[in-house]
Amino acid sequence: MNKGSALVAVLFAFFAGLIVGNITASGGGASGEHTIAAAAHDVGQEGNGAHAGHEDEAGPERYKVPVTAQQPSRGPDDALVTIVEVSDFQCPFCNRVEPTIDGLIKEYGNKLRVVWRNNPLPFHRDAGPAHQLAMEAFEQGGSDKFWAMHKKLFENQRSLSREALEGYAEELGLDMTQVKAALDNDEHGEVIKADQAMAKRLGARGTPAFFINGRFLSGAQPAAAFKRIIDDELKRAGQLLDTGVKKGQVYAELTKKGLTVAKPPEPRKREPRRQPDPNAVYKVEVGKSAQKGPDDALVTIVAFSDFQCPFCSRVNPTLKQVEETYGEKVRIVFKHNPLPFHKDAMPAAQLALEAREQGKFWEMHDTLFEHQRQLGEGELVGYAKEVGLNIPKVQQALKSEAHKAEVLQDQQQARSLGASGTPSFFINGRNLRGAQPFAAFKAVIDEELRKAEALVKEGTPAAQVYAKIIEKGATTPQFVAAPEAAGKAAAPDADKVYKIAPAPKAPSKGADEPKVTIYEFSDFQCPFCNRVNPTVKQVLDEYGEQVQVVWRNYPLPFHQNAGPAAEAAMEVYEQAGDAKFWAYHDLLFSNQSALDQGSLIKYAEEVGGVDVTKLKAALESGKHKAAVKADMDAVQKAGARIGTPSFFINGRLLQGAQAYPAFKAAIDRALAEAK
Repeated sequence: MNKGSALVAVLFAFFAGLIVGNITASGGGASGEHTIAAAAHDVGQEGNGAHAGHEDEAGPERYKVPVTAQQPSRGPDDALVTIVEVSDFQCPFCNRVEPTIDGLIKEYGNKLRVVWRNNPLPFHRDAGPAHQLAMEAFEQGGSDKFWAMHKKLFENQRSLSREALEGYAEELGLDMTQVKAALDNDEHGEVIKADQAMAKRLGARGTPAFFINGRFLSGAQPAAAFKRIIDDELKRAGQLLDTGVKKGQVYAELTKKGLTVAKPPEPRKREPRRQPDPNAVYKVEVGKSAQKGPDDALVTIVAFSDFQCPFCSRVNPTLKQVEETYGEKVRIVFKHNPLPFHKDAMPAAQLALEAREQGKFWEMHDTLFEHQRQLGEGELVGYAKEVGLNIPKVQQALKSEAHKAEVLQDQQQARSLGASGTPSFFINGRNLRGAQPFAAFKAVIDEELRKAEALVKEGTPAAQVYAKIIEKGATTPQFVAAPEAAGKAAAPDADKVYKIAPAPKAPSKGADEPKVTIYEFSDFQCPFCNRVNPTVKQVLDEYGEQVQVVWRNYPLPFHQNAGPAAEAAMEVYEQAGDAKFWAYHDLLFSNQSALDQGSLIKYAEEVGGVDVTKLKAALESGKHKAAVKADMDAVQKAGARIGTPSFFINGRLLQGAQAYPAFKAAIDRALAEAK
């Protein structure tokens, strides 16, 4: 692919006027729970499959999806059916559907063509570089090299670091000088962005998404769903051939009148609101899972958790408080639910189970949560040595995935009970979701203790209390009707002034003695924070010495690299002051998909004037974690609930990546009040 074609793609994307996403208004992890979609990763608000296409007298609904030589493809150009696949190399649902696509190609042969389009989702930190490498493989060796790399990337979906990507490139015989230049310089970024823009325009927000002769199919659907459309399209193609249309013109003929912009989704019929039944008792078998506390404890807490989930880590001190408060009246059982977008969580879970086999589960449990951000393969073995495990046995267990079946069994149990997010707890069978405070646990535990003590008085042995309580428990999610709200949730009060505690040291720019101070709470990995940066610059340009912008950190917990990026930025500020901080700030936002520790250090070197040895030490020691947390706590203590980005303009809250007029109105009001 030449640079000219990339320019064409850029212009296409520009004139389409397409931008991904909406502002985040609710903040990350407000419920203390991660959730996952059933069949597709989705970055929009409509949900995947918002429009699956319908058929009227003119035939099925189609989209006009351009297919040119600039996209990787497999299958003949004159195939009667073309599938345009919009996918993401780090998306587990995309990986799940690949065997289905391979099977379809094998079954339909030359009647089928598959065309690739890129859509690396913003919360998959390694997806962007992986797509860069795949497109570089395409440029160097055409579709053959692309599909070979495609196979390699999906086979190694949990190992997409820069080092791993270069290794795959060497295995496939690519020119490494060109590969490194492409990865360093984002050489295929415009082509990838153009693909994303096209997907957004056609309503393919999530991954994977497919256009089968222009007919939209969303998610990792089973083969039967594809075959229904393909078989119908083969009949329609045959009818066209009978009228004299040539095979090579079938795709263009079928899609020539297709939609070029997705229709707004039809209003959904409002279903009665419901919520999980807080009093339902579930049959949660303990099995051989690790536990703390005696078998005859009157209350059993079964925790479904994930070693890479920040909310799971956050709730651990609360569980410790439960142990200290209730002693042998409570036992805690640990089960595994590593979420698919936490790439290191599954190996960590397997290591914990091997530690259990060697009699040291809880020591490993504590070590893994303590080092939650460093759970790579080599690091896991290091933790095994630290805990005192038999290393050859550990290495063999990890290599053979000896404990994976048990992890999958735990996950299936969690799903069947409706506990798809982490952490999720069952207290004598009653579900409590998320990183709840001690008071929430205490309320349920105390109630269950009273019930258990009554059973013991009636003659049930203490060791049989749990089995008796869950004996007739539910095995599927239980719901009750949700109380109807008096009205829609109120928008933030535009007149409320929040007292945000100032930080002892915080980066700022603008006036030294401002009339208006703007606290910007932001996240280096948040795409909406990136989008608002030009607006912030416009504010400073327009208001000059009247306004000061003060940076405050608010890394959302599901942005894996946002916390380290915030800490690195604060170290740059401490070492080199405001100017270097803002230069580093710009580099981080320009490289949002590459914020691993190595990249954070590289950007500091680019900025200059920063001792990178001290920076690395600061990251490894967590030197600035307290300062970052203090920024986040300042919002909570002020009584505000925010997402990112959020701005407090002389204390009044403006949420989201809003346009300049919204800032202007808020600043003008603040200036008028300051007179």
